[in-house]
Amino acid sequence: MKVILLKDVSGKGKAGEIKEVAKGYARNFLLPQGLASLATPMVMKQFEPRLRKEGIKESLDQAKLAKLAEQINGREIHFQAHVGADDRLFGSITAADIAKELSQVIGSSIDKRKIDMDKPLRQAGSHEVTIKLAKDLEPRITVVIESGKA
Repeated sequence: MKVILLKDVSGKGKAGEIKEVAKGYARNFLLPQGLASLATPMVMKQFEPRLRKEGIKESLDQAKLAKLAEQINGREIHFQAHVGADDRLFGSITAADIAKELSQVIGSSIDKRKIDMDKPLRQAGSHEVTIKLAKDLEPRITVVIESGKA
């Protein structure tokens, strides 16, 4: 069944996209939740101007993200933390800490969910961290954790 997504749907697509989905998924979830509409010729004609506008907006957003990635790439962020035996930290440096410090350094807000870390940093030294701004924009930064008073 062809539907036009009215809102972003995790695992299916972004708002404005036309997708082929199972009939049950469309009838039981997408349509009742207001996440999609049936892709009839009349509905598709109504959505055309909106889709063009979304395309223009998306290209502008992509340009902003590319500029932000250029600012971020290769940056080095320093943290002072209490360090114990074997250079282990008393506590940890989390994605939220990195996002907060990076936001202050570049002057633009970075969401902590964009920081790609499996687990918090608990070791002093230098660590490579990836920032996932978009599918194809993933600048890398270096997080340096030094011994000192936190």
